[in-house]
Amino acid sequence: MYREIRREQIINLLRKQGQSSVSYLADRFQVTRETIRTDLTYLQNAGLIARHHGGASLKKHFMQTELIQNGDLNIRHLMSAREQIHSTTYQPEQSDSYAGKVCIFGSFNVDIVAKVQRFPKDGETLIARETTLGPGGKGANQALAALNAGATVHFATKVGRDQFNQFARHHFESSGIHSLSLYESASAPTGSAVIYVNDEGENIIAICPGANQQITGEEVAELMPYVSESDVLLVQLENNADALEGVLQLARGLKVTVILNPAPYSPDVERFLAYSDFITPNETEASSLSGIDIHDIETAKQAATIIHQKGAQSVIITMGSQGVVLFDGEKYAHIPAYAAVVVDTTGAGDAFSGALAASIARGENLIQAAHYATAFASLAVEQAGAANMPTRSQVEARMIQQQISVNTI
Repeated sequence: MYREIRREQIINLLRKQGQSSVSYLADRFQVTRETIRTDLTYLQNAGLIARHHGGASLKKHFMQTELIQNGDLNIRHLMSAREQIHSTTYQPEQSDSYAGKVCIFGSFNVDIVAKVQRFPKDGETLIARETTLGPGGKGANQALAALNAGATVHFATKVGRDQFNQFARHHFESSGIHSLSLYESASAPTGSAVIYVNDEGENIIAICPGANQQITGEEVAELMPYVSESDVLLVQLENNADALEGVLQLARGLKVTVILNPAPYSPDVERFLAYSDFITPNETEASSLSGIDIHDIETAKQAATIIHQKGAQSVIITMGSQGVVLFDGEKYAHIPAYAAVVVDTTGAGDAFSGALAASIARGENLIQAAHYATAFASLAVEQAGAANMPTRSQVEARMIQQQISVNTI
C-alpha cells in the first residue's frame, strides 16, 4: 500500500474510532510499528492528530465556528495561534460504572513534602523526619478526587519540557483518568510546590507555578469539545487568568455548570464570580473575598451572603472542624464535620471540590453533593499526600457509620 493511501486510511479509522494504538495500526495495515510511528509523526506535524503514549487520536475542533458566532460568547481573542509545543492524550473509558462527566482545567505540580514536628521559625533549620516527592497541584488533585468519587474525568493542564515531564506523564497514565489534554511549554518548568506538614497535619506551602501560568488561547480553544460534552467544569486559580477566563467563557456559551475553587486566593477571583454556578472557598479565602472575619457559622453566613451578592450563584464555605456552610441565594444550611483522624490536610479542599463536582455531575442537588463531599474530604485528610484520595466504598461506609445530619440555619 502506498504511504499516502495508508495515512489517509489511518485518518479515516481514527475518525470512526476516536483513538487507536500503534500495535493495532501495525497489524491492521501489515507494516512494522516503526512505519506506523513514522506515519503518526507525519500526521501530527500536519496538525491532524494528537500523539499519546502507545498510539494516537484525531484532533477535535468542532463547534469553533458556532461558538465564535455566538453573540453571547466573545472568544475571538482565544483564536490567536501561537507556536507552542503541546500534546493531547485521550484514553478510553475504563468502566461503565462512572456517572456524570467532569472537565477539570487546572494545575499540575510536583510536590516536595517535608514532615516536621513543627514549622520552622525565621532563619531556623529543622530536621525533617521524612521527605517525599509526589504528584500534586490543585487541578491534578481535584481530577483524582472527581475520578474516585465516580465521575468520568477529562483533565487539562500544562507541564514543562524538563526532568519532571515524564514524571507527570507516568502519573496520569497510571491514575485511571479517562482523558487528558497535556500541553507542554518549551520555556517554563513543570510547576512545583514545597510543603511542610507538622504533627497536627497542618501545612504551609510555597508554589512555583511554572508552565501552569503559560496556557495559551489556542490551547484553551482546543478544549471546546471536552467542555461541551461535560456536565460540570471545575477550575481553580493556579493558572494564568486570561486562560482561565477563556475556559469559563466556553462553559458559559455551552451552558455547562461551573464550579470555581478560589484557591490560592487572588483578588482576580472577583472577575470570575459571574461565571460561577458554585464557588467553594475555605474560611480564609471566603474572609478575603467578603471582607468578613469568619470565625463561626454566623459570620460564615454573612460572608456567603456578600459573595453571592458579588455574583456567585451558590456559595459553599468549607470550615475544617466546623463543617460546611451553604447558601444558594435563598436559604442557608450547615453540614457538620465528619470525625476524622487527621494526618495531612494538604489536599482537603481539593478532595472536597473534586467530590462536589462529581456529585453535581451525576445529578445530586447542592445539599446532597456537599454532604457527600464533606464525607469524602474527611477521609482524604486521614491519608498522607495531597494526591491520595478515598474510594467510593470508603465514603459510603463513613456516611453510614457517622450519620451526619444537615441543619437548616
